[in-house]
Amino acid sequence: MSRLMAHFICYLFFVLFMKPFLFVFIGMDVRHRERLPSNGALIVTANHNSHLDAWVLMNLFSLSRLWRIRPVAAADYFMKNRFAAWISLKCIGIVPISRTPSLAGLDPLQACCRELKEGQRLIFFFPKGTRGDPEQRSFLRSGIAHLARGFPAVPVVPVFLHGTGRALPGRSLLLVPFNCDVFVGQPLLWSGDRDQFMTSLESALHTLFAEHHLSKEKARSDNAFDGIGIGYSAFERAAISGSVLCRNEYSNPALGSIWAT
Repeated sequence: MSRLMAHFICYLFFVLFMKPFLFVFIGMDVRHRERLPSNGALIVTANHNSHLDAWVLMNLFSLSRLWRIRPVAAADYFMKNRFAAWISLKCIGIVPISRTPSLAGLDPLQACCRELKEGQRLIFFFPKGTRGDPEQRSFLRSGIAHLARGFPAVPVVPVFLHGTGRALPGRSLLLVPFNCDVFVGQPLLWSGDRDQFMTSLESALHTLFAEHHLSKEKARSDNAFDGIGIGYSAFERAAISGSVLCRNEYSNPALGSIWAT
């Protein structure tokens, strides 16, 4: 299959399936989208709790940059059979990497480096290495530092995701309509030292996590109904607009908008 045909299939998959799916089932509330560089190569690094994470990140970019996006994914999972491999490679455009040490001493990030060398590529990298417990933060692995060191001029943009782990937790096939919050951090560049870079990345993700927490606390304290439909999935908007409010109390809308009766 030619590269042009592969790009066309990826485009159709995103426009006809992925984008409508995210709009109907998973509402997205994006903060600081303007921090994403509008051109050039880019490494996006985010916490990882669900298979939906890559789809949500892809939705942050314009359709004109879609064919440049390469989510990094575990080869042992996404390449386990021919059908899964075809969907992963042709429709999503993953970069498969091995999570097990290579006996031949090959660099597991070699494929990522090859994509970045081509220029204008957008790499989605999950430094946790695997999906964690839903909505739980965990330590970051240093693979992202090795990638940044090899391409010091390529910005690394930290992104904090919340909600995908509830909408589609790891090892679950049951999708729960749940709003997703996306917080984009300031781009980082390679600092020259691995430990310093990892500390800066961890600090950036922690800052985004704190901002998310404060925004939810403010939403609860404001107890405001104005603009309730913005950023929520169609299911959530329908549930909210069709509810009868008997008391001026409600739960966090992001947790399902369970109204008091």
